[in-house]
Amino acid sequence: MSTVSQHPPGDFWEVEPHHHHEGASTGIGFWVYLMSDCLMFAVLFAVFGVLGSSYAAGPGPKDLFDLELVALNTAFLLLSSITYGFAMLAMVKGRKGGTLGWLGVTLVFGLAFLAVELYEFHHLIHLGAGPQRSAFLSAFFALVGTHGLHVAFGCLWLVTLMIQVGQRGLIDANRRRLSCLSMFWHFLDVIWIGVFTFVYLLGMI
Repeated sequence: MSTVSQHPPGDFWEVEPHHHHEGASTGIGFWVYLMSDCLMFAVLFAVFGVLGSSYAAGPGPKDLFDLELVALNTAFLLLSSITYGFAMLAMVKGRKGGTLGWLGVTLVFGLAFLAVELYEFHHLIHLGAGPQRSAFLSAFFALVGTHGLHVAFGCLWLVTLMIQVGQRGLIDANRRRLSCLSMFWHFLDVIWIGVFTFVYLLGMI
């Protein structure tokens, strides 16, 4: 013989249903990820600040950096941020073709940025200024390389979203994903401005 216990009536036992906006947890989780990325880059900037003048009798920024090339690369990334903004405007208007078109332009600028950065790394290593040459170069490759890996991941994410938008259109899930990538892409722009100023400009002064 089985008995079923019943809870006494009252507010204590009543469960109030909670209604959360769909996708809210995604947005919060992504902000947490961005904050963790901020901490990581803060550490890398701090390391470069400490080791940035330790040349070990080797070449320094004035001997290695091509400021015109870096300025061109900066323009590529800043322009990619603008074109992504146009993609978001097209998304808001419900224009699938316009969204995909501007995302494609953003991808081209992102890949151009990566190509220039890879050329710079190859050139430095060819000159014998690899990450093992000095503490300055170790910190430089760690900071700039980590940012480059983030841009590469962003480009891969961008291609994935273009495929999803092409197949399923501007559904709510894709709009949330595009918004998350927008925050990530603009975040990379802000970090690069810090790199350009702190590493390249101050290094050349």
